[in-house]
Order: sequence, then structure tokens, then C-alpha cells
Amino acid sequence: MEFLVRAENRLPVDTPDEERARLKKAERSRADELRAVGALKRLWRVPGRNATIGLYETADATELHDALASLPMFPWMDITVEAVATHPQEQ
Repeated sequence: MEFLVRAENRLPVDTPDEERARLKKAERSRADELRAVGALKRLWRVPGRNATIGLYETADATELHDALASLPMFPWMDITVEAVATHPQEQ
């Protein structure tokens, strides 16, 4: 199944710079792992906001949840998920 995932990062502004850098590096590493297994297909940055839009493909919603929960920034993310299906014109 494919899912469109909108995520807004709500990491507190008073997070120390070194912790912010550590989390950012760990987040990138985990995203690379999710790409390698085919779960994360595309990722876009939302200009002007600390937010992303991602296209994920997983077996089901539970597998998607597990992938998102594995992200180091997950505790500070406001996430919206939409399941998507191929439009007949795209076939």
C-alpha cells in the first residue's frame, strides 16, 4: 500500500544544538535505511516550515506505523497519513 505522510517537526526550540545535530544525523540515517528496504519512496521538504511530505510504500498501515515510530524525531512529530491508490488514468 502507498501512503502520503505529512510530518511537522515540533522539536522544542530550546533543544541544545548538539542534541539537535545528533537527532538530525540519526534521522537521516534511519531515512536512508527505510529507503534501502523500499519503505520510503520519495521525500519533499515543505518550504518555510519545518515539515516534510513523504511517499511511503508498506504492506499495511501497521508496517507504516512501525517505520514512522522508528524515526528518532518521531516523539516530536505531528503526523498525518493518507492512504493513496492508483488513479485509473495512471494505468
